Amino acid sequence: MNMCCLTVCLLGLLWSVSTVSGAGTTSSPPPGAITPGPATYDSSTMKYDYGKALGLSILFYDAQRAGKLPANNPIAWRSDSVLYDYDDDGWDLTGGWFDAGDHTKFSLPMSFATWVLNWGFLKFEDGYSSTGQKTMMCDMIRWPLEYFLKCWRPDLQVLYAEIGDTESDQNRWASPENLNMERPAHRLNASCPGSDVAGDMASAMASGYLVFKNICPNAKAFADKLLVAAKGIYKFGIDNRGLYSDCIPDGPTHYKSTHDHDELAAAGAWLYKATGETDYLDDAKGFASPRIPWAFSWNQKGPGVNLLLYEATEEDIYLQATKDFMDFVMPGGNVSYTPCGLVFRNQWGSNRFAANMALIALMAAEHDIMPEEYKTWALSQINYMLGDNNYNLSYEIGFGDNYPTHYHHRASSCIAEFLDCDYDTPDDNPNILYGGLVGGPLLNDTYADVRSDNVQNEVSVDYNSGFQSSLAALVHFANHNALPASPPRKCTARSMDSVLGR
Repeated sequence: MNMCCLTVCLLGLLWSVSTVSGAGTTSSPPPGAITPGPATYDSSTMKYDYGKALGLSILFYDAQRAGKLPANNPIAWRSDSVLYDYDDDGWDLTGGWFDAGDHTKFSLPMSFATWVLNWGFLKFEDGYSSTGQKTMMCDMIRWPLEYFLKCWRPDLQVLYAEIGDTESDQNRWASPENLNMERPAHRLNASCPGSDVAGDMASAMASGYLVFKNICPNAKAFADKLLVAAKGIYKFGIDNRGLYSDCIPDGPTHYKSTHDHDELAAAGAWLYKATGETDYLDDAKGFASPRIPWAFSWNQKGPGVNLLLYEATEEDIYLQATKDFMDFVMPGGNVSYTPCGLVFRNQWGSNRFAANMALIALMAAEHDIMPEEYKTWALSQINYMLGDNNYNLSYEIGFGDNYPTHYHHRASSCIAEFLDCDYDTPDDNPNILYGGLVGGPLLNDTYADVRSDNVQNEVSVDYNSGFQSSLAALVHFANHNALPASPPRKCTARSMDSVLGR
């Protein structure tokens, strides 16, 4: 397709109509729903329309909102939920994003996802503005940041790490609008430290400060609040070292943290970018590790830290660390690949790891580090997720003609009018979770679109963060005539009938 006209029309339809796939009917959008602006990008040089995929990803995050939804809510099948998320003393903790296909709110992966999204927004702003998504992104990313402000109580030196009980949440398949179970608020303080959570939340707020200071209009007061909170939370983390999952019961179940130095290093780097104060930079350099990180993820921030520090200092140590990591993950390195070409770090959210590594490659390329090689490799990974695989399947829900329809996600599996959810139905989820990136294939490229499979077929706020920022980067490079040709796919497609249950 040429130019943006068709892209804008298609995206406009996604916001104006919520398709109920199983019943073959449509429902009216909420009044006053936010919509994209006009697009100016040219998709003709792209194998896949990365701008369209970017807009869909924003919708995914809007579908993950908890709390009282705004009047401009673009998701017709979502409404207010868990308005009783308060601490025992009456402190308001409503808002934020539900973590995945469930309804717990975890501050560690949520804040990591937020700063990775902010990073991509700051670095590749034109990827959003040229696709008409800048206002959508400003609206979307403000939601978790407002929640993080609630999570920090400086007068009590309390930071909230989790809302909900994982076991009871996992045992109930229900719409978030219909929840009434107990949802405890888990505090961090001097006796229950969590410098890992504090580091990532400080990164989210410091990067958010830059977004709302420099990109999103008329938001100076909000930006200033974020910076004040980022400084306070960072100091809280420095003063109270320890891993949140060592003292909060649910932490080890889903997001067991293994260290805090990378979170504190990232926070120092972001606060240096936000303030120019060299004490933060010195801290970041002191916390940064010279070892090659296992991955870039909610538990491993090292590759991002190295690039942030290279941007701040241009020192060879961080340049070499970035190259070493990419040598480690690219073909010929130490990380496995599926036969069809997806870099494979772990079966739980395999797409997530590949998308995050693609983002590191694209960020490095923007700094003129092996630009053609890294961009071409990143394209191979994002293209795999959008269709260059053995099924011709888009692992992003709603993109293209073939995509998962039985994803592990409670809200989208419920008939909105009745809040009725059937976990075992063979039918498609009645609400399309536009933009959600499902977990992905196994090492042999196999994938099954089965609702009960939360390894391959669940979504998560951290899955989409590196993916969305990579999409913004690819649009940016295309805008500057710097997007290389897509590499050839490694596999021919097989029938999707068995995967999609046809």
